[in-house]
Amino acid sequence: MSTTFTIGTLAEAAGVNLETIRFYQRRGLLPEPTRPQGGIRRYGDPDLARVRFIKSAQRLGFSLDEVAELLKLEDGSHCGQARAQGERKLADVRARLADLQRIEHVLSELVARCHSARGRVCCPLIASLQG
Repeated sequence: MSTTFTIGTLAEAAGVNLETIRFYQRRGLLPEPTRPQGGIRRYGDPDLARVRFIKSAQRLGFSLDEVAELLKLEDGSHCGQARAQGERKLADVRARLADLQRIEHVLSELVARCHSARGRVCCPLIASLQG
């Protein structure tokens, strides 16, 4: 037996805001069901699965444009293409991690210099940012 949802119950079941559902529809990530004459649009289990897929991909750092590309491959028969997207995302994450490690190192040094500054000297952190 298939479950049917209103837009509100779909949002609740997926753990997202109702406006998120509408936004996904405007972006073409989620189809908008037809409204029966005088009735309310109904969503099904596949719609819930799709919203959950989108949110899972976003948690892994995929942008909505990248999610749209992954959705085109969701039937599972395009593993090579999906893997290539995953490899690109992994390379991006590794590059961002390297940047964050560099930032952490520089900030750590600046904060240490702040701790060692004595007297009426210019703050090393502020001086560094101004220079």
